[in-house]
Amino acid sequence: MNYWLIKSEPFKYSWQQLLKDKKTCWDGVRNYAARNNLKAMKNGDLLLFYHSNEGLEIVGIAKVVKEYYQDPTTDDPAWVAVDVAPVVNLNKPLGLKEIKQDSILKNMEFVRLGRLSVSRVNSQEFQRVLDITQTTIPE
Repeated sequence: MNYWLIKSEPFKYSWQQLLKDKKTCWDGVRNYAARNNLKAMKNGDLLLFYHSNEGLEIVGIAKVVKEYYQDPTTDDPAWVAVDVAPVVNLNKPLGLKEIKQDSILKNMEFVRLGRLSVSRVNSQEFQRVLDITQTTIPE
């Protein structure tokens, strides 16, 4: 299994909206590195859901439920989308300030490459987020 972080501005698409929708198409990505990350995602991979601009915090965990396909928001075949579904709320949001102060999390790809909307997360980083937020992934 692989782990990822996806960013969304809450006013465009929030974690609360994903919980309400139960599933969504993660589309509109127009950065080649982020696109390549979407292409690398597999069904069941887990995603940290990060609110960017407002909140600046990881708020939930989602999963990939459909691997990449042509992004329906463009006719350009270079761009892809995946479908994601919520898994669990974090017991407490994990803010960017706390992430940057943590010895394990401060080097996360999304911290180093701040403009990247879809980034890789290693297993140690993912587990650290679960530990700090006292969150358990349901079976």
